[in-house]
Amino acid sequence: MELYTYYRSTSSYRVRIALALKGLDYQALPVNLIATPEGEHRQPMYLAINPQGRVPALRTDEGALLVQSPAIIEYLEERYPQVPLFSRDLATRAHERGVAALIGCDIHPLHNVSVLNKLRKWGHDETQVVEWITHWISQGLAAVEQLIGDDGYCFGALPGVADVYLVPQLYAAERFNVSLQAYPRIRRVAALAAGHEAFQRAHPANQPDTPA
Repeated sequence: MELYTYYRSTSSYRVRIALALKGLDYQALPVNLIATPEGEHRQPMYLAINPQGRVPALRTDEGALLVQSPAIIEYLEERYPQVPLFSRDLATRAHERGVAALIGCDIHPLHNVSVLNKLRKWGHDETQVVEWITHWISQGLAAVEQLIGDDGYCFGALPGVADVYLVPQLYAAERFNVSLQAYPRIRRVAALAAGHEAFQRAHPANQPDTPA
């Protein structure tokens, strides 16, 4: 498989974790989002791969080209069911999807670089942009804190799809100096993930395009 990725892209990070948890090999094809004013993701070569001009994109072993991290993760779960990312219990699976959607739909899009650049274009200064980021990440994580369990990862002893979404969001929180002090459950999950080989391999610090 080939993964079009960027080392600190939150959504790319999710897919890297999913691939690592399942023990799947892939070739990383970095797409530099800040190489030029427009970025490599806005160049014709990459737009031919993903017309939206975003990462990640995954070319499967069979040659299919997939976009959007939720769709890619669902594909990986169905195509490679070993090391499942979803609980067998239907209610728990719905809770897992709920946390993943909360992060993927309600937190992450609001601090995406395209949104932040639009705020700047509209005249908001960096203080206001930071306040925007902090507000939405903090509000979202406060909800996640109440939805996940008291032991282990988000929903049990083994990592699953909720952790696949949560850990990259915590990386973003760290980047933007959002404190996790009020979220003991989330900090527990973060500590477990930090010691897990799959999460370590997928971390932005360990990617081929990570700056020296």
